[in-house]
Amino acid sequence: MDALRPVSRTLLRDRAYEALREAIVRGDLAPGAPLKDADLAERLGLSRAPVREALARLGDEGLVESKPQSYTRVTRPVSRVVRDAASVVRVMHELAARTGVPLLGPEGIRAMREANERFAAAVRASDVEAALDADDELHQVLVIASGNHAAAATIARYTPLIRRVERRLFGDAGSCGSAELHARLIDACEAGDAAEAVRVTTEIWAALEQLADDAIEVAVVTGIPAPPPPAPAAP
Repeated sequence: MDALRPVSRTLLRDRAYEALREAIVRGDLAPGAPLKDADLAERLGLSRAPVREALARLGDEGLVESKPQSYTRVTRPVSRVVRDAASVVRVMHELAARTGVPLLGPEGIRAMREANERFAAAVRASDVEAALDADDELHQVLVIASGNHAAAATIARYTPLIRRVERRLFGDAGSCGSAELHARLIDACEAGDAAEAVRVTTEIWAALEQLADDAIEVAVVTGIPAPPPPAPAAP
């Protein structure tokens, strides 16, 4: 698991959180997988304390679930949870488009076009990691231009719940269509048409909400094992 390589001793809690979140989103830590802080700490080259704090934070974000004295494990994708996350992320990106377009300069437009070119090339090459990275970079341009730190934090918190499902559906027809939607979004930004940029943003993220309807089916088709039953509590 490349995402679980040892980390430096600085910002241990944050580094443990980032490594574990990446491993969950990428599927290196599969849905239902048990999470033992001692094992994870050893693999990350950390003490157990920052790993426990990271697991607690991931629990707050819906990627980990636990029961005291029983289990801690990776959550399985749940349609309602993914849909709720996608709805929140969509609204935040709509806000970023509405407020960011008037502040976006030529460099931002150029950055978006370059990101979309990388996205389209990655889709053609079936490179899911590169495609999703480029997609994030494209939309992040507007988020940064908006200057809305609350929106940025909300997007960062809930996007991982969407991404781990999106990875399993990567390569569907929607992936190719996204590049065209991106192009429409960029054209609207270049024209300074915030209203059109918001409409296209809505269309982009509404399509991702549909992923929630397929989350459970995908889990079955791709053979994601059901979570193990919780162990009986210690007497």
